[in-house]
Amino acid sequence: MAPHFGLAEFGFLLRGLQWTILLTLVAFVGGCTGGLAVALLRTCGHKGVEWIVRIYIGVFQGTPLLLQLFVVYYGLALTGLKLDAFVAVAIGFTVNASAFLGEIWRGAIQAVPRGQTEAAMALGLHYSSRMRDIVLPQAIRISLPATIGYLVQLIKGTSLAAIVGFIELARAGQIVSNQTFQPLLVFGVVGAMYFVLCWPLSWWGSRMEARLALAGQR
Repeated sequence: MAPHFGLAEFGFLLRGLQWTILLTLVAFVGGCTGGLAVALLRTCGHKGVEWIVRIYIGVFQGTPLLLQLFVVYYGLALTGLKLDAFVAVAIGFTVNASAFLGEIWRGAIQAVPRGQTEAAMALGLHYSSRMRDIVLPQAIRISLPATIGYLVQLIKGTSLAAIVGFIELARAGQIVSNQTFQPLLVFGVVGAMYFVLCWPLSWWGSRMEARLALAGQR
C-alpha cells in the first residue's frame, strides 16, 4: 500500500525548497558578480575585448541551459574532475546567469544619458570614478525590474538541476509523487511553494517598472 501524503512527505518537499533557495542565491550572487564584469567589459570601448565578451554571451544565451549543465557535470568528469552535483549545477547556473545579467546591465549602462558621462570626462574623472559615482547608480536603478524578472526565471529554472541528480523542489515533488501516487496533491503543493517564492518578486518588479515609467514621464 502506497503511503499517503503526510508530514514526512511535506518535510521532504521543504528540504527540496531549501536547496532550491540555496542554489538560487549562489547562482544569483555569482551571476551578479560575473555579470557586472561582463557588462563593464562589454562597454569598455576596446573592440577586441568587446568582441570576446560578445562571443561569451552568445555561447551561453544561444545554447540550452540543460546542455550547459550536462557539460559542467559530465564533461568535466571525463577530464578526471568529478564535481558534487550541487557544485556542478551552481557553476552552470552562475555562468549562465552572468551572461544574461551582463547583457541586462550592459543595456542599462548604455541607457544612461551620454551627456552625463561626457560631463564627468570634462571634469577629469577617471573611468572607475565615472562608473562608480555616476553611471552605475543610475544603471542599477534602470535595470532593477529586468534583474528581478531574471531572478524569478532563475528560481523556476533551478528545476533543471534534477537532470544531474540534484534534488531540488521539483525533483523532490517527483519523488514524493512516485511514492504516494498523488501527483495532483503533491505538485499542487510544489506549485504553491514556487508561487510563494516568485509572486512577491514579480509584484516588486512590476512596482519598480511602474515607478520608472512614472519618473520618465516627469
